[in-house]
Amino acid sequence: MDLDVNPGGPKAGTPDAPRVDNSPRYFQIDFTGSGSEYFRIWIVNLLLTIVTLGLYAPWAKVRKLKYFYGNTHVGGHTLDFHGSPKRMLRGYLLVGAMFLAVNVSGRISPIAGGVAIVLMVCLWPALVRASLQFRLANTSWRGMRFRFSGTMADAYKAFLLPMLVFAAFFVVVGLLAPHPGGIGPDGEPIAPAAPDPLLGKLMAILTLAFYGVMPYFWYRLKRYQHDHYGFAQLQTELRAGAGSFYKLFLKSLGVLVLCGLVFGVLVAIGGMGGAIFGRGPGAIIAMIPFFILGAVLLQAVPYPYFVSRMQNLLWSSTGSNLIRFKSELPFKAFFLLTLKNWLLTVLTLGFYWPFAAIATTRMKLQAMSIHTRVDLDALASEARAKGNQDASGDVAADLFGIDFGL
Repeated sequence: MDLDVNPGGPKAGTPDAPRVDNSPRYFQIDFTGSGSEYFRIWIVNLLLTIVTLGLYAPWAKVRKLKYFYGNTHVGGHTLDFHGSPKRMLRGYLLVGAMFLAVNVSGRISPIAGGVAIVLMVCLWPALVRASLQFRLANTSWRGMRFRFSGTMADAYKAFLLPMLVFAAFFVVVGLLAPHPGGIGPDGEPIAPAAPDPLLGKLMAILTLAFYGVMPYFWYRLKRYQHDHYGFAQLQTELRAGAGSFYKLFLKSLGVLVLCGLVFGVLVAIGGMGGAIFGRGPGAIIAMIPFFILGAVLLQAVPYPYFVSRMQNLLWSSTGSNLIRFKSELPFKAFFLLTLKNWLLTVLTLGFYWPFAAIATTRMKLQAMSIHTRVDLDALASEARAKGNQDASGDVAADLFGIDFGL
């Protein structure tokens, strides 16, 4: 992505344009968090969340974000998070109430459950927009707030069609569930009702549509996000198309299938080795190492492949005529780190998790850099002089404090 093509935000030379330098500047993102420091935050958050039956979760999230943002350095300055945990609690309760309503409706009848799912899907784009606005409006760098400029109409254009496919999938799943039967008014037992065969055919079609639309849905979500990130007079856009996402999803599927085949081969080898011991405990013991190795391979390879490639695709395709991002997260190093994190987390019964989170964040952030032709000192000064007027966010987003961490 070049710095002199495809404008995003005000053009250089206009009254509102940021000051432009002829020589591009380069900023490496640095992360200085410590596993031991974060462990203390994490263990307190965990205990208080358990003791309060989850009500402490917003305060835990704010403490976590403040720590991670406060250790993320860009151009010698750290990020900061200003979200209110009390407002976030309202958002948690709102979303929790929606999921509870869907669950209760499904227990009443499949039709009621289907209606509840469709209603929730119709609200979901608005909730995603509110979440993005809340997170960006409460994130700052050098005292200046970021912003998310996506409109409600853009949100529904981006999400509604893919989400309706997902909703139809789950509605049909509910309708396919056999009626549990019971006791009739006359005391006679009622046999469980078999699902309509036509629903089974519809389910097969929707399953294909579900998986077929997933890369497109992810593309629309990420395009909606990356097209509307803003800071002062700068705004980004995503240059990657839907085809790039389908290619990545297909490659990731190929990696998953290949790992599955290797897993099957290892299990077969373990089975042949176990046959030497007959049907006794020795056969099972002989199979265990092969099964564990195959399971680790199946879990530890596809995930880091997808995450590393997706980060590189997204951020290396995000920018404008004045600023661009570059991500070079290596798969091999990320795979080895993921494998190490998972093994140590299992061996320590979960207590290595905060150390793993710090190590993962460090590798992902330090793989990124920012290239810009904007004088950031002048940009920050001009934005502060204008009072950062665009950073307040949407009133509803700020009121409910919805934050999905997208």
